[in-house]
Amino acid sequence: MIYAITALFAFQLIGEILVQTLSLPLPGPLASMLLLAAALLIRGGVPASLESTASVMLQNLMLLFIPAVTGVMLYFDRVAQEWQPFLIATLGGTVITMVVTALVLNRLLKNHQEKE
Repeated sequence: MIYAITALFAFQLIGEILVQTLSLPLPGPLASMLLLAAALLIRGGVPASLESTASVMLQNLMLLFIPAVTGVMLYFDRVAQEWQPFLIATLGGTVITMVVTALVLNRLLKNHQEKE
């Protein structure tokens, strides 16, 4: 588990450094996630330790959102003033996520049925 968490932090650090150094117009965590995905594709799979660690982290994902929600509450006055873009972004992100999830699930189910 320590190696998996170290790998996740290393990718996070590399992504942040790349974004800051190259002035990329995207968040460091997104760059980190893309780098990790590329590394896993090149490797040809997910190591067992990373898979089990990620599973535990996903099971407790709501705990990771507490600092973000607290941060939003610090700027509640600004959110109240600019509620329309906030609402549009939230609803738009939700719809996009649901559509992409449905399309991926549909494709996976078709692939699974073809294999049987």
